[in-house]
Order: sequence, then structure tokens, then C-alpha cells
Amino acid sequence: MKGRGKTYADLRSEFRSGAFKPLYFLYGAEPFFMDELYRELLSCALQPHERDFNCDVVYGPDTDAMAVLGLCSAYPMMAARRVVVVRSFELLKESAKFARYAREPNPTAVVLLIYNGRPRLTAEPYRSLKRLAVSAEFRPLYDNEVPAFVAARLRDAGCRASQEVAQTLVDFVGTSLHSVANEIEKLLTYLGQRRDLTPEDVIQASGQTRAFNVFELQRALGEGRREDVHLIGERILAGASNRRGEALRMVYVLHGFVAKLWKLHGSQGVRRTSRELAAHIGVSPFVLRQYQSALRRISAPALEQAFTSLLAADYELKGGSRREEGLVITLLLRRLLRSFSS
Repeated sequence: MKGRGKTYADLRSEFRSGAFKPLYFLYGAEPFFMDELYRELLSCALQPHERDFNCDVVYGPDTDAMAVLGLCSAYPMMAARRVVVVRSFELLKESAKFARYAREPNPTAVVLLIYNGRPRLTAEPYRSLKRLAVSAEFRPLYDNEVPAFVAARLRDAGCRASQEVAQTLVDFVGTSLHSVANEIEKLLTYLGQRRDLTPEDVIQASGQTRAFNVFELQRALGEGRREDVHLIGERILAGASNRRGEALRMVYVLHGFVAKLWKLHGSQGVRRTSRELAAHIGVSPFVLRQYQSALRRISAPALEQAFTSLLAADYELKGGSRREEGLVITLLLRRLLRSFSS
């Protein structure tokens, strides 16, 4: 079985079609895709009633290679195949023994080895696994690749969504693929049978409202509307079921707002179209003017001060002080307003 590099889409398609190979070796710094493929394999390779006797999921630190190889060599019971998954393969004792197994894998088993990180591929068993198993490496997406991931996942769910929707969701929850996927699930539940998405849906699915949400907060900050800034901040926290989590999300989104303004400031004097400039700073072309307008009244030193204030608020909310979340956010907003008006 000659090994070759595969993509997530390749492997998902093969699993769903039932085209299983005896041995898979997944590795890389992005666990999301490996976790997804692990669940996909369990779902596709065995019927629910077959799993009790034909599925073993083990963790590297909790066992050793000889015990795992015993599982891999066993035959299925009243099923077409058995499945063995080794998570945290990088911590499995005596894992070099898998080099021999890679040369003669059990044809009635599907073995999935998951390595968190990038192994030294010139050492055993990784050299043999890379050459003989079906292998795939999963690296973290760059921040500017995550909106495309969101758009593709929404399309897979049958949704129609613009680039602005995908960017809004990323701005709201960040670039962690697990967080993004969870937010998409919440969004689909919120939509029900509807499949046309708007940026407002992203906001309202999170529990915030059209008038009082973190994007309206950043707009008010950019425009210097002091009373609105404090009102919106208070209303967001008042409606939150998890005030600490909501406060951290506010800090995250506002940090993104300031970071985009900083990139826009650094782009002054560089000739770019509006679309190119929007792509460079990571916003939709539809909201570029909002950032350009904010930058006309906010100086570079003010942005530097804003970064310091956001870092301090993040530190406090993550255990650096005993202040209540509302007070941390109130002080942060005052500091930002003071910086932006100076």
C-alpha cells in the first residue's frame, strides 16, 4: 500500500464512499481536521451495533505499542472490519514497532494513527508510515483563510451566505476552527429551515441584538459616540448568560478592530483598490469605509495606547485581578475613548 499525501476533503470523501485502507497516519499542528476525520471514520466504517466488539480507541500515554498492535491484529466479530484509533500517537511507548506493521497491515482492520504535531519523518516508525500508510498533514489555517473555511462549511450545510457573513462570524468568534464550527452549529439551529444568511443572523444567533452588539460597539468607538459606547457595552453584558466569556469576546473583537485600523494606517501611501485594501486588512469591502472614517480621527499613538489597554483588560479577565467583568469593561471603554479622542 503505497502512501501518499491526502487532503481533508479526499479522506472525508473516501470514508463516506466506504473506500477504506488498512492504515492511516494523520499528523500536524491543527487538530480540528484530525478530530473531524476521526468522527467521520467511526460513523462510516461501522454500524452502531458493530461498535461494541469492533472498535477500540486508545490514547498513547495510557498504553504501549505491543498492546495496540494486538488490537490491530485482531479480526472483526460479526462485521466486515474492525477499527482501531490511536490518539496522541506521539506519546505511545515503543511506537517504532509500527514500522513493521506498516509493511504488513491487517487487511480486515482500519487503523487510524493521530500524531499531534510534526514528527521527524526520517525516523522510524514515521518514515515507514509516511511511505506505506495513507498519510496527511494538517497545518493551522492562516487567519485570512478562515473566512473561506467558514463559507465552505456553510455551503456544505446548504446555506447561502456572502463573504460578509463569513467575515462577520470570524470577527465575532476568532480563528479557532473548533470555535468557528461550534458557532456555525448554533447559527444553523437559530436558522431552522431558512438557508439565506445575513450578518445580522450571526449576531442574533449569539444572543446579542441588532442594536446592542459588539460590532455596533466598535462602530460607536470609531465614531467617538461616548454615551452610546457605554450604553452598548452595558447592554451586551446585561444580556449575557456568561458575563466573563462575553467580556472576553468583547475584548477579542475590539482588539481585532484596533489591529485592522493599525494595518490600515500602515497602508497609507500605498496604491491599492478598495477591494485590495479591504482584503489586506481583513474586512469586507462593504465595511471598509467605516474603518477609513475611524482612522481619520484616530492617530497611530492612540492605537498603540489602545493595544495596551486591551492587553490589560484581557489579563484582568483571565484572572489577573478580582474586578467584576462590568467594571473591567467600563474602564476599558473609558480608556479607549480617551485614547481615541486625544
